[in-house]
Amino acid sequence: MVLSQVGRSSGDAKNIDVTLIEFDDSGRKLGPAVRKKVVRSDGDWRRQLTTAQYWSARRGSTDTPFTGSYYHLETAGLFRCVCCGNALFSSSTKFDSGTGWPSFNAPVAAGNIGTRADNSLSIERVEVLCQLCDAHLGHVFDDGPPPTGLRYCINESALRFVQ
Repeated sequence: MVLSQVGRSSGDAKNIDVTLIEFDDSGRKLGPAVRKKVVRSDGDWRRQLTTAQYWSARRGSTDTPFTGSYYHLETAGLFRCVCCGNALFSSSTKFDSGTGWPSFNAPVAAGNIGTRADNSLSIERVEVLCQLCDAHLGHVFDDGPPPTGLRYCINESALRFVQ
């Protein structure tokens, strides 16, 4: 599995350009765009997000499985970052992993997410982050279905679904 290292936002990150692939809300690819890294103070994130969104996306906590609605959602649409609106996953790559979290076998565009090693538990995992704002999204595992063999296990609190 390839890791593209990303770091948590800091004051210096405000001037970092990020190249993403943009999508409209219907999921139509618009093409590459260069945007400034989204950096906000902790207080600003707390005001913008619900408590669950804040703790999941900004503090790296994990949603309780089988408590949301996205893990069993079968509606066509696009999943965006709850913090910055970056396009992350398409319903076309979503599958039922049986874990109770929304699971995808690929991001909508590889450059829209980043990954890094997560050693916070007794096993090494690969953390998935939003490339635009460094929001914690969840983790990726190598036990997913074809064609990628990957399972992006994503916290619902870090996502906003649009169709």
